[in-house]
Amino acid sequence: MPERAVHDLNSELPARLIAVLGMHRSGTSYLAGSLQEAGLILGDCHTWNKHNEKGNRENQKFVDLHDAILEANAGAWDTPPARVVWSNEHIARAKALLAEHAGAPNFGFKDPRTLLVLDGWRHLYPSIELIGIYRHPNAVAKSLEKRSSKSREESLKLWYSYNKALFDEYKRNKFSILNFDNDEADLDEKMLGAAAKMGLENKNEEEKFYTAELRHNDGAGGPSLPWKVSRLYKKLKKSGR
Repeated sequence: MPERAVHDLNSELPARLIAVLGMHRSGTSYLAGSLQEAGLILGDCHTWNKHNEKGNRENQKFVDLHDAILEANAGAWDTPPARVVWSNEHIARAKALLAEHAGAPNFGFKDPRTLLVLDGWRHLYPSIELIGIYRHPNAVAKSLEKRSSKSREESLKLWYSYNKALFDEYKRNKFSILNFDNDEADLDEKMLGAAAKMGLENKNEEEKFYTAELRHNDGAGGPSLPWKVSRLYKKLKKSGR
């Protein structure tokens, strides 16, 4: 590609693109909000909703794109398709979203559906940077039952699908993964360390995104887990050390 063309293409992209990865109800809002306080630009994102007092920090345009991609592949957030293909229209929409933040030094987005459509983003922006978070399956199941009326069986199946994608991506390209089950002090320490590795730093450490209200459920004392779910959870815990 001619040098001029390369320059023009880069001018239509953020200088960096960072994706926050994780299953629904697993602390992705906490992680995205904390990184935003450390300098990550999220653009026009939700700062309040009834399920999260501080907002899920999702840019609705990215969510809408991901929903459209999943629908085109006969799936949805709660019915992950076996294979996902981006159409030319999806690619054009994604490019337009990135162009809205052209030149941004640290642009990122957060949507749990990203785990289901990540290959397209990697193809569009090969140097995309990743950071992830996970949570105990029982805690996620409790939360999904309250928010989406999902049965425990449905929730655990979804937990496995999303977190297998997270772990497979981690194996492919090591990146920081946090455990939302950790106590506040440890979680905050790990988050700050992960942010620092990415060149992000909270300038006002007294103002923290995390509050106890962000975590309504835990996995302690819950029912036993299916063996493959339990095994994957253990693998994720090892990856976050």
